[in-house]
Amino acid sequence: MKRLEEYVRSIPDFPEKGIIFRDVTSVLQDAEGLKLAVDTMQELVKDLDYDVVAGPESRGFIFGTPIAYNNRKPFVLIRKKGKLPCETVSIDYDLEYGKATIEMHKDSIKPGQKVLIVDDLIATGGTTEAMVKLVESLGGKVVGIVVLIELAGLKGREKLKDYRLESAICYQGK
Repeated sequence: MKRLEEYVRSIPDFPEKGIIFRDVTSVLQDAEGLKLAVDTMQELVKDLDYDVVAGPESRGFIFGTPIAYNNRKPFVLIRKKGKLPCETVSIDYDLEYGKATIEMHKDSIKPGQKVLIVDDLIATGGTTEAMVKLVESLGGKVVGIVVLIELAGLKGREKLKDYRLESAICYQGK
């Protein structure tokens, strides 16, 4: 059986020279790779007590929904501004090359609910930090974060040192 890392395609010099892009589409395109990714991420948080799974578009949806389904938990969407039809709460945050806004439905998290955030990747941690703040603005408590890939060289974990963060694969470089 292949190791999870073997399913991730590494593309040098993308999107710019000196960067190694870690492509998760190669994981998704392989049935065994996808199963291994979801199972591994789920295993990393099996001891966690949570009420709700939340994830950002689009790959947080891909990995978060099966984890929620397997554990009989609801799944909450975190989306880019303007994509949700009901009343929302939003947060603006900085990206490496600009700014972004994410939103959740105002009624998606109840005060006191314990939330597991699921995503494909953590790099600088800005998006994950924004998701945590968004959940907390609704009165939820983030009890854990699980990602498929962590790019440790970009130090995203440092922004989230007060939270449990698990990664299925950790690359030391950028």
